[in-house]
Amino acid sequence: MAKRLLDIAVSATVLLILAVPLSVIIIILKLTGEREAFYFQERIGFLGKVFKVTKFVTMVKNAPNLGTQDITLKNDPRVLPVGKMLRKTKLNEVPQFWDVLVGKMSLVGWRPLMPKGFADYPESVQAEIVKVKPGLTGIGSLVFRDEEAIIAMAEADGKDLRECYRNDIMPYKGALEVWYVQHGNLWIDLKIMIGTAVAVLRPGWTGYAKWFDKLPQPTSSILCRHLGNY
Repeated sequence: MAKRLLDIAVSATVLLILAVPLSVIIIILKLTGEREAFYFQERIGFLGKVFKVTKFVTMVKNAPNLGTQDITLKNDPRVLPVGKMLRKTKLNEVPQFWDVLVGKMSLVGWRPLMPKGFADYPESVQAEIVKVKPGLTGIGSLVFRDEEAIIAMAEADGKDLRECYRNDIMPYKGALEVWYVQHGNLWIDLKIMIGTAVAVLRPGWTGYAKWFDKLPQPTSSILCRHLGNY
């Protein structure tokens, strides 16, 4: 109950405070690119049910079925000019505060994925994380805030991108999400929210790792190179 009250209070406050700048973004999107402001994408959520997450439009239509599909590259040609700024600042995710307000998501939890991406999690991870609502942010989001940089490293190494996603990224991301399900509480949620705010302002910051006990450690060589030692 306390977590839900926090979700309602914070999401309503954010949407109210950002009403004017969000309106400006909507107008800009309506006048550029695909001339649409919002994109509703199917994701796996609580108890494994499919729901539609709300995002600002940042990519061309049908992007999930083009190019690298659900994998976004560092300079992905599918990303629209305005979308680049929105994605870099994470403003494209702000409409999801509405999803939190109406109860489809929580402020903090595991990041909901499209069905294809969710299927890349081991079945044991899938069964565990759907016990709680997915979140706007989470420990997985903090660690993998610059996931595109990892994909860029894999591409530079000549690795198959889908293989990197499935064998390097997803097992560790899944371990982090399971850690949250097993250890999450309001204090952990608060630290994750603060950490997310700091990470947005200071890209590359990894100080959050010292705030949490017994976080799983990466074993993949490419993740160790990208994340370093906690």
